Order: sequence, then structure tokens, then C-alpha cells
Amino acid sequence: MTDNALLLGPIFVPFAGAVISLAFWRGYYAQRWVMVLTALLAMGYALTISGQALRLGPQVYQLGGWQAPYGITLAVDGLTASFLSAASIVGFAITLYTFGCKDKLMNRSAYAPVAMMQLSALYGAFLTGDIFTFFVFMELLVISSVILVAGADDPSGTEAATKYLFISAMGTLFLLVGIGTAYAVFGSLNMADIARQSADVGALSGITLLILTCSFLLKSAAFPFHFWQPDFHTIAPTPIHALLSSVVVKIGVYGLIRLTTLLFPLQAQTIHPALIVIGVIGVFFGGLTALRTYNIKRVLAYSTMGQVGFILIAIGWGNELALTAAILYSFNHALVKSSMLMMAGWLASQNKLKTSAIAKSHGLGQHMRFAGALFFIGGLALSGIPPLNGFISKLAVVQGGVAAAQADPTQWVVLGLAVGGSLLTLLYMVRLWQTIFQQAPDDQTAPLKPRGTGDSLLAPALLIGLCIMLGVFAQPMVDVAQHIAAGLKDTGSYITAVLGG
Repeated sequence: MTDNALLLGPIFVPFAGAVISLAFWRGYYAQRWVMVLTALLAMGYALTISGQALRLGPQVYQLGGWQAPYGITLAVDGLTASFLSAASIVGFAITLYTFGCKDKLMNRSAYAPVAMMQLSALYGAFLTGDIFTFFVFMELLVISSVILVAGADDPSGTEAATKYLFISAMGTLFLLVGIGTAYAVFGSLNMADIARQSADVGALSGITLLILTCSFLLKSAAFPFHFWQPDFHTIAPTPIHALLSSVVVKIGVYGLIRLTTLLFPLQAQTIHPALIVIGVIGVFFGGLTALRTYNIKRVLAYSTMGQVGFILIAIGWGNELALTAAILYSFNHALVKSSMLMMAGWLASQNKLKTSAIAKSHGLGQHMRFAGALFFIGGLALSGIPPLNGFISKLAVVQGGVAAAQADPTQWVVLGLAVGGSLLTLLYMVRLWQTIFQQAPDDQTAPLKPRGTGDSLLAPALLIGLCIMLGVFAQPMVDVAQHIAAGLKDTGSYITAVLGG
């Protein structure tokens, strides 16, 4: 559908929430209500247009009435629908968590406007149909994230934010050079227009592909571009950490899928082997480092690198089953990881030191049965244990790997490494659960606060409930992912919808 104005909703509703929250500059409680209501409305818009895209085909809106490729285009196809839906669900969940969060930053008047701008930029990055507007939304997302991390209760927040700001400049440089190269080669920045021309350009488009690939690998915190992620994500306030490690890193994944399926499908074969190698290294480096690190949030931050590794392997295989796996994995991981990061923040809020250090958490949750059950289920989902949604993701990766190995027997080795690497997730999640909820407290355990003075469990409980439901009743989600993956092989419908025939 052309000129579907609903596509403006996920971008402008959070933006309006940021503006409205300024009217309650001294009333942080009212600001939290504004955040929750606008995030709920934005999620409604996102899920509505995602459903339309899956039922009716790509949905398009040309800003200002300027026809593509000359104007700014918003476009939603199946791939965008998947990532946008996950982002909006997690975005709403983090505003729920914020409502009950006791961090000092939550009570500062600037938090709500900046956090809502962060959501607006995040949704815009998925919705835009041209790479320069994508760059604009990415920069707005970086700036808002840096502000929120710099204002964290942790005194190291400013240092972590500064590191990320400088490292992000490297990603920005890659992205800008890639955009400039694309414009020099194609005379256009519209994704559909570039896709229409890419088959005729040959080697020149390969240069653009390589530069943009480096940019998206850095954004996804994939090895060896991961070095900024643990400090920045671990120090971030819990709601922001939950968004950064579950959804924001998926922008890089989304960009890589777009590059290899829409923009440069013929040239993508040249980077598929590199993505597989980077993915395998990421699975083991992230998993082994998570086993040896010293902080619960840091374990989950390194875990994100390992989980992104599985997605990169699936993208590298590139067949329809593997792309189905990448879509399922990206969606399910966003829900599971955000819930587990909220659980980590909740645990820190229960002790007087407000620490997530593993050494200070021995036996901390020994008598917290409901929280222990949530953490256990979330850990199993992240590890890919049936009947939870993480198992559906891992199973889809195996199916994609079998299909790839039938065409290229060397991929059996990669599949074996991926299956072996997935056991690392189970090891470090079981280790965390036993340390926190099964062992007895020792002399280093942080003292607990009075009951009821910590954060709320509502948001992570809702997300973990959704993980159970999507695991038990997985078939509709699998069917949708297969439909999206099949659509990625047919770029004509997207190009026609955006360019108008």
C-alpha cells in the first residue's frame, strides 16, 4: 500500500511523548505515565502496520508527497515488520520497568524526553527506506544513548559513554563513506533504487558492500568490533541496557540482512564466508568470556556477542531456511535477553550495595522463589532448551545448517561448532542461577534491602511469559518467519512498492 500514513506512528508518537514530557519537567511520576502510554501507542502502531505488511505486502509512505527515489521513503516489508515488532514490544517493556525502577537517573527531568527520543530513533532506523535517513536516525540513537549512559548512577558512566562516543565515530565514518560510495556509484540513496541498479554495476557495488558490512558489524558488536560493548552496556541503567543489548545491536543484523538480500544479493556471496567465520568466533569468544567474567550484567553483555554470532552464521549460510533462522533468532533473542537484563537489574536493586558483581551475589536470591523461577526459565530460553522460544531459534539454525551442508559439505564442521558453542550458553546461565538462587550466602554477599524497596518484576515477568507462549505455540511464528524469508528472495515486490512500478 502506498501512502500509508500509519507508518509515521512509531516515529512521531514517541517524539510527541518526548515533547509532552517536557511539560512535566518537575513531575517525574507524570513523565513515567507519559512514557508508558506513548510506548504502548507506538507499539500498537508498529504491530498494526507489521500485520498489514505481512498480509498485504510492503507498506510505503512518501514523506512530503515526493516520489521515490527523490524524497524520503518509509517502507515496511516482512523483514522490517519482524524487527520493528520486537523493538516495539521491548520498548514498551522497558517503559514498564522504568515505572518501577529506583535508579536516581529515572527521577531526573531529562530522562523521559531523551529515552523517548531514543525509541523514536530506533523505530525510525527500521522504518526508513533510504540509507542517508538511516544514518540520521542512527546518529540520533547514538547521541541519546550516550546521554543516558553518561547520566547513569554508576560513576564510570561518563567514561563508558565517552569510549562509545569515540568508537561510534568509527562506525559513523564507515557508514558515511559507504553512503558516499553508494551515491557515487548509483546516483541514489534509496534502497529500492540501489537494489534495482546493483546487478548492473558489478565490482563498484562490491566496494560499497564491504564498507557498509564493516559499519553494520560494528553496530552489532560482532567480533572483532565488540570491544566497546561490555563496558557501555554493563554500566547503562537497567532499562537502557535491556534495550541496547537486545534490540539496538539488532540494527546491525538488520542492515546485514538488507545488504545481502536486497541491496547486493549477487555480490553477497563474497562476504558470506567472512560472516560465517566471524559468527563462529563470536559464539565461542562471547560464550567463553561470559563464563569467566565477574558481573551478571557483563555476563549477559558478552552473551549478546555469542548470540549475534549464531545469527551471523545463519546469514552467512544464506539459504531460505537459514534466513528463517536468522529472523526467528533475532526476534526471540530480543525478548529473552531484555527480560534477563531486567532480572539482573532487579537483583542489583534488591541489595544495599546496588551491585551486580557475582562475588556479591552468592545466595542473594536464595529465598526469592518467584524471581528464581523467572531467572531459571529465562536462562533456559536463552540456552535453547525446549519448549521455550529459544529452542525454536536454535532448531531453525540447525535446519539452516543442514541445508547449507547438503550443498557444501564443509559446512558440517561449522554446524558442529555452532551446536557445540550453544552448550556454553547453558553452562554460564546455569552457573549464574546456582550461584544466585541455590548457594547459601557467604561473608561477601551484599546485604539485602527491606522487601518491596527494589525494582518491579512486572516487565520481565511479562516478557518471560511471552517467551513461554512463543515456545509452546511456535508454529504461527515459524510460518511467519518462513513467509518473510521467502519474500527476501523476491526483491521485485519491495522495489515495485517503493518505486511505484
